[in-house]
Amino acid sequence: MSQYLTSKVPILPDNVEQKRPIPYRNLVVGALMNVFQVTSLGQPMEVLKTHLAANRKDTLRDAVRQTWSRGRVAAFYQGLIPWAWLEASTKGAILIVASTEIEYHARTKLGASPTVCGILGGITGGVAQSYLTMGVTACMKTVEVTRTKIGAQSARVPAPWRCSSAFFVRKEYEVIGISRFAEESIRSITGKSEKEKLQFGEKILASTIGGALSCWNQPFEVLRVEMQSMKNDPTRPANPTIVSTLKHIFAVSGVKGLFRGVVPRIGVATWATVCMVGFGDTVKEMVAPK
Repeated sequence: MSQYLTSKVPILPDNVEQKRPIPYRNLVVGALMNVFQVTSLGQPMEVLKTHLAANRKDTLRDAVRQTWSRGRVAAFYQGLIPWAWLEASTKGAILIVASTEIEYHARTKLGASPTVCGILGGITGGVAQSYLTMGVTACMKTVEVTRTKIGAQSARVPAPWRCSSAFFVRKEYEVIGISRFAEESIRSITGKSEKEKLQFGEKILASTIGGALSCWNQPFEVLRVEMQSMKNDPTRPANPTIVSTLKHIFAVSGVKGLFRGVVPRIGVATWATVCMVGFGDTVKEMVAPK
């Protein structure tokens, strides 16, 4: 009997590729940290960034003053519920699940190298994020900030899909790993090995550097906001594309217009990276099985 039972247990060959396990515990931690990030400082800076990208003649002081006049503190949290919470709680899981599946099948069925698998997984994860959650939620957050409250009932909301391409380009070239590179630089400067843990302050410094440097692609964000904005502007293209919107911004605001809102966006990216990399790593260590 024991021989019979033993013979029925499948034994996988050593060369069979195993699918990378999905870290569900980390996905939950990531979702909670993302929600904390947008609910604390993230959404107010997101509102200011969107205002400046849509109203490129305004200064940061103008953006703060006009936002405050719309509804005081509550105006800085326009779009938080449900759109920012929906985006924050789902984007990490969508990225991980989609990229894991593509990396596994590219490795096992196409025989792709780890580098190619990583690139394909990242691109697919970005597409999934853009079209399943972040394209819609980013569009609706922009609508909430830029729409005119008087007569808004009859206003036509832009289709989120028409500008998901600009959002996808911006997401795909956002350097998520810059903070990890900064960590390695800090290790090199301080003489710490890979096995030694960075101090909390060193993690925050690396996160701050990574968040700030990841904002080099601000022109794509300005393009997205302009395409999704509901402000009254008769000079804008009736059916905007990336090219026509780019020409419009050049004509109205010049090259500087492509970088409007970069200061609050640096704040958004820095705070997000601090929460996810600095605080997030600490929380993951706390909830990890002993």
